[in-house]
Amino acid sequence: MKSSTLELVCPAGTPVALRAAIDAGADVAYAGFRDETNARNFPGLNFTRPELQEGINYAHARGAKVYVAINTFPAAGHLTPWHRAVDDATTMGADALILADIGLLDYAAQRYPAMRRHLSVQASASNAPAIRFFRDAFGVKRVVLPRVLTIAEIAAIREQIPIETEVFAFGGMCVMAEGRCALSSYATGRSPNIDGVCSPASHVRYEHRDDQLISRLGRFTINRFEEGERAGYPTLCKGRFSARDRASYLFEEPVSLNVMGMLPQLMAAGVRALKIEGRQRGRDYVARTVSAFRRAIDAAAQGRPIAETILDGLSEGGRNTTGAYDRSWR
Repeated sequence: MKSSTLELVCPAGTPVALRAAIDAGADVAYAGFRDETNARNFPGLNFTRPELQEGINYAHARGAKVYVAINTFPAAGHLTPWHRAVDDATTMGADALILADIGLLDYAAQRYPAMRRHLSVQASASNAPAIRFFRDAFGVKRVVLPRVLTIAEIAAIREQIPIETEVFAFGGMCVMAEGRCALSSYATGRSPNIDGVCSPASHVRYEHRDDQLISRLGRFTINRFEEGERAGYPTLCKGRFSARDRASYLFEEPVSLNVMGMLPQLMAAGVRALKIEGRQRGRDYVARTVSAFRRAIDAAAQGRPIAETILDGLSEGGRNTTGAYDRSWR
C-alpha cells in the first residue's frame, strides 16, 4: 500500500476505469459483476468473469488490490446468482468481498473462512453494537460506515470496537439510509436493494418543453431546468418539487461529498480507508479524483499541508459538502 495510514479505495465500473484507478495511485479498486448482485447494476457497467479476472491480475501485478462488491440482498428462493458471485470472486483471487446480506455473509464465512469479508454500507451499520454483531457472527474485518456519522462518532465507534473503518471521501451523496431506500422501487418497480438499480436508465426521459429541459423518472417529473441551467440525473430523492407554491429540493440538493481538507481529523479518528464513490462514472472522473486524493493522502501521512485540488467540475451539481462529518446542528 502506498500509504501506511489511509488506504485509498477507488471505483471501477468498467475494465478501463479499473486500470485508470490503479495507474492513478489507488491502493484498491472495487468492482462488481455484471448482474443484480451489486448495487450499481446499470447497462454498460461492471465486469464479466474474464474481465474481472484480468482486472485482478492487473492490480496484483502492480501491488494493488481488488475488492468485489456483492452488496445487494438476494430475493427469496433466488440465491444462486449471489452464491455464484461469492464463489467466483473467491476463486479469482479477490482480496475482499463487500457484503450486506446476513445470509450471504454466513454463506461466505462458512464456505470460505479465509476470505476477507467487509460489511457494505448497504447494511446500514452505524453503531458499535450493530458492528460488533457482524464482526462476531461473520468474522467481518472492516465496516463501510454510512454517510450519517460525525468524525467524533466515528472515533467513538473505534474506541468501543476494534475493527477497520472505511468512510466515503468523495462523490455523490445518498440522503436515504443505505440499503433501505424504496423510492426508486415505488417509481420504477425495480429495487436498489435487490435489483441493484437506483433510477434505472430504462425509466429516464428528458423532454424539451417551453424552453425548459424536463427530466422524468417513469411517470414522475423530477425536475425542470431553465436554459443554461445544469441538468442532473433524475433521482427521486434529489428531485425539485413544488410544495406550498414554491419549487425546491425537498430532500437534498444535488451536491458531492468532498473531505479532502479533513484527512488529518479522519486519520486521528482511526479511519483505515477512504472510499471514492462513482462506479457509474467514466475514466476521466476516476483518474482525476484518484490522483488528487493520492497526493492529499500522501501529504497528510507525511504531516505536510494538503493542497486541496478543485474538483467542482466532477461534483454533482458543481458543488461540494463535508456532509455529516462536521455537522453541528444535532
